[in-house]
Amino acid sequence: MQSKAANPDKYMRELPPDRVEAMTRLRDTILKNLPKGFEETMQYGMLSYVVPHSLYPAGYHCTPTDALPFMSLASQKNNISFYHMGMYMMPDLLTWFQAEYPKQSKGKLDMGKSCVRFKKMDDIPYKLIGELVKKVKVKDWIAVYESNLKR
Repeated sequence: MQSKAANPDKYMRELPPDRVEAMTRLRDTILKNLPKGFEETMQYGMLSYVVPHSLYPAGYHCTPTDALPFMSLASQKNNISFYHMGMYMMPDLLTWFQAEYPKQSKGKLDMGKSCVRFKKMDDIPYKLIGELVKKVKVKDWIAVYESNLKR
């Protein structure tokens, strides 16, 4: 379910009523904890948090005209999806998150490679998401991205 919204505010205005509160709270949590240098934008039809071309001119290797992706947030048909590429590429970060999740959420962790799916809005661990968001600085993300790209 990709949105055609031109900007994050328009995306938020188009949300179904039952998703507004959780998505607003998640977005606010991300923005409050987002390390300096990352920017919020729309990418791939989702709210995205990227390293802008002004800091990383090479952009995303698959599509260099796109800024380097890091996190995304989307209201999907059956859940809210939170994508964090750091957990996909940084095993220690993934291990930390998986250990902390049951301590901070009533629900069971539903996760793919980089995607955490929230089916019950009451089970979203906002504090944990905030902690996760601030763990990776722009320079660290660029270094991890480049080291994995060269493999």
